[in-house]
Amino acid sequence: MDASIWLWIGVITFILGMLAIDLLVFQKNPHEVRMREAVAWSCVWIACGLTFGLIVWAIGGSAPAGEYYAGYLIEKSLSVDNIFVFALILSYFAVPPRLQHRVLFYGVLGALVLRAVFIVIGATILEQFSWAIYIFGGFLVVTGIRMARHGDVEVHPDRNPLLKLLRRVVPLTPDYRDDKFFVREGVRRYATPLLAVLLVVETTDVVFAVDSIPAIFAITKDTFIVFTSNAFAILGLRALYFVLAGAMGRFIYLKTGLAAVLVFVGVKMLLSETYHISIGISLGVIAVILTVSIGLSLRKTREVDGEPPDEATGTPIDAGTPEEQS
Repeated sequence: MDASIWLWIGVITFILGMLAIDLLVFQKNPHEVRMREAVAWSCVWIACGLTFGLIVWAIGGSAPAGEYYAGYLIEKSLSVDNIFVFALILSYFAVPPRLQHRVLFYGVLGALVLRAVFIVIGATILEQFSWAIYIFGGFLVVTGIRMARHGDVEVHPDRNPLLKLLRRVVPLTPDYRDDKFFVREGVRRYATPLLAVLLVVETTDVVFAVDSIPAIFAITKDTFIVFTSNAFAILGLRALYFVLAGAMGRFIYLKTGLAAVLVFVGVKMLLSETYHISIGISLGVIAVILTVSIGLSLRKTREVDGEPPDEATGTPIDAGTPEEQS
């Protein structure tokens, strides 16, 4: 799809405009995000993502639209995996509910910028070195197998090197100061724990991007499709967190499904020079894998006393606050 500069400008302007409306209008006063609000915003972002696919179809045809929807589905499903990790991070730092939206907002904004950088790097590598596609494909297959074997992700914010550096170079306040990342007390400037949370969220997302960006390049090498499918999937992550965080334990087979998706797109990449798997087949396989894994998860957890397992109800872990860990 040959995207003009005006199409790029239009997409980026729309994304920034929606983010500005979210932050400056609906989140002008920090508050705890209730389920009704979270569901409403989730529907808005999903509608935006699906509608943009129709725009791609109108401009570029069915093939680019199919690539967009396949990439969007992969990124959306992988972003659900992010939610469990974000829940652990917010619990570790005991972030008050009314401040969680703010840190996730800037976390998503930072993720968009970082992923744009990764996309440019990935596209440049594939353009300059065609054999790199085999490295990307092999990496995805290995990542999928490891995900299936090891299951849950272990999160240790206290081991984050950037967090350790922050604590050494910038004094931290002992508690949160409303929605501020920095405060001034007397003549000295302090960082708040909210900045530490944002730093851990951003660095954690880098790890997820290393998996997800190659996965989209397995679907298409069109930079515009790669960026927009990634962006619209990530934009809804914040609202989706407040919808699903407390019920993540019900998706017990989701990680297995995601592992299968990564292996599939990795194999698709490895076979790309000898056998072409159509975008229709790719989209169908991905959709079936995710639907089956989610369906089996919900059925299984419903059978266990009618409730999800204890460790997955979203109950905050007793990890202590940043100052207790320092």
